[in-house]
Amino acid sequence: MVTLENISKTFYTSEVQTQALYDINLTVNKGEFISIMGPSGCGKSTMLNIIGLLDEPTGGTLSIDGISCHGMNDKQLSRLRNKKLGFIFQSFHLIPALNVLDNVALPMLYRPGAPSRSEIRKRAEEMLIKVDLGHRMKHFPTQLSGGQCQRVAIARALMGAPEILLADEPTGNLDSRMGIEIMDILKQLNREGVTIIMVTHDEKIAGQTGRIIRMKDGRIQ
Repeated sequence: MVTLENISKTFYTSEVQTQALYDINLTVNKGEFISIMGPSGCGKSTMLNIIGLLDEPTGGTLSIDGISCHGMNDKQLSRLRNKKLGFIFQSFHLIPALNVLDNVALPMLYRPGAPSRSEIRKRAEEMLIKVDLGHRMKHFPTQLSGGQCQRVAIARALMGAPEILLADEPTGNLDSRMGIEIMDILKQLNREGVTIIMVTHDEKIAGQTGRIIRMKDGRIQ
C-alpha cells in the first residue's frame, strides 16, 4: 500500500542545511497497522508528512497503492491525497466556532466533485455515530473532553473513506483512559480494512499495533 525507496530529506535555510532522513526503505502492506517510534527529532513526523504527501522528499521515490508520486504536480498530489489518505493529529485542529457536525463536514464541502451538502451532512452524522458521538453533534469543541475532540478528528478523517489513515501522536494529549478509547477505535478501523500508520512515543500504545518501526537520527533501525 505504501512503498518508500531510498527516501532522504534535507531542510535548507539561508545559513544551514539539516538532513532529517537518510536512505529510508519501508513497505507497508494493505491492512497493516504499524507504529513508528523514536526519540524527538529522529525524523518520525517528517517521514509521516512525506507519506501523507504534505512534504516532498529530497531524494528517493514514494508510491501509494502502486501509484508513483515522483514528478506529480500539486494538483495531482492533492487529488491522490484526497482519494487515498486521512489524517489525525495530536492537537485535533478543530475549529472552535463550528459545532462538531460542521467540523466533520467542513473538509468535504471544499473537495472537488463533492456530493451535495445534504449528502455530506448525512455522511458526517454517520461518521460521528461510528465514533460514538452521535449525541454530541451540536456541541462545540470547547464543550468536549480531549478524547471526544480526538474522536471528532477521527470522524473528520474518515469522511473521504480513506484507505490509509496517518496518525501523528493521536493519544499524545490524552490521559491513559482516553488513549485506550482512541486505540480501540483505531483497532476497529484496522479490522475493517483501513491501513494505519501511527507515530507514537508510547511503548504501550505501539505494542498494540502489528509492527513497530524504530527510528534514530533519521534512519530506520
